[in-house]
Amino acid sequence: MSETPRLLRALAGETLDRPPVWFMRQAGRSLPEYLELRTQAKDFISFCHNPEMAAEATLQPMRRFPMDAAIVFADILLIPGALGQEVWFEKGEGPRLGELPEIARMADAVEGSTAKLSAIGETLARVRAELEPDRALIGFAGGPWTVATYMIEGRSSNREAARTFAYEHPETLDALLRVLVDATARYLVMQANSGAQALQIFESWAEGLAEDVFERIVSRPHRAIVEQVRAAGVTAPFIGFPRGAGALVENYARAVPVEGVGLDTQASAAVGQRLQAGGKTIQGALDNLLLRAGGPALDARVGALLEQWGGGPYIFNLGHGVIPDTPIEHIARVVGRVTGKPVKAMAAE
Repeated sequence: MSETPRLLRALAGETLDRPPVWFMRQAGRSLPEYLELRTQAKDFISFCHNPEMAAEATLQPMRRFPMDAAIVFADILLIPGALGQEVWFEKGEGPRLGELPEIARMADAVEGSTAKLSAIGETLARVRAELEPDRALIGFAGGPWTVATYMIEGRSSNREAARTFAYEHPETLDALLRVLVDATARYLVMQANSGAQALQIFESWAEGLAEDVFERIVSRPHRAIVEQVRAAGVTAPFIGFPRGAGALVENYARAVPVEGVGLDTQASAAVGQRLQAGGKTIQGALDNLLLRAGGPALDARVGALLEQWGGGPYIFNLGHGVIPDTPIEHIARVVGRVTGKPVKAMAAE
């Protein structure tokens, strides 16, 4: 009988001899083999919808490093495209989105949206077939508020326009969030049915929100997603990651029935320990800039995180995603430290 993946044991509440380790945005980003693979795709969206290429990108870091989990190569902005909004990526600048469609038209498109994302399900199936049984596979989606900010503003920004929209047009925003909740829940059910063993909700832009607004546009939609996915019979554990939530992360943990809570760089030792004591597995919160910088400060911070949170259920990860120019040897050093096995920054097989 194969061993239960370490990640799933941690999300079940176990305190392990060492935490499982994986990094957000580990698929691609800093690896030369990913950059080479990327040249074969017409554009980024096409890359995400190509199961053969996306599976290869997902597996590349697993060949280099003894990560305990792979995360499917995809993007949080695939759902707007499936709902009828134009999405593309400008080289060197990031995502661009066309005019926001009518909410009613997008609501009508929810039922068919998952079929338009079937390639991601095929990617997951391919990866699960190749990945070792003791290494977990993670599916994901963007948090509704984060996705809505891009849909409203048409690009990455400081979200001021989206936050203003939330105050000036609350009913319209709530309607958009409901559409995104329904589409996201269906998408995550499909991912779980395709081989994802854990599901993460990336709420990348949860910062700067008043407590009542945070509850309305972050916690409430996340709770609705989890409830819909559970109602569909999916038992895969959830990790909710409200990046930038600050002190409100504890409100989030009480309000949303996720098994794991992702913590960003600012999270204190005490906050993480209180979440663990309250029955949540925590994940994070190594600074991705420190991972890139390396040196004694990185070694010290890794040691501190292991010490302060190793006494409870904990997943070692970053407070945000891997930065593209992060030296591979820094990733290898941290993974080796966490796993207790020195890791060479080896070339991909």
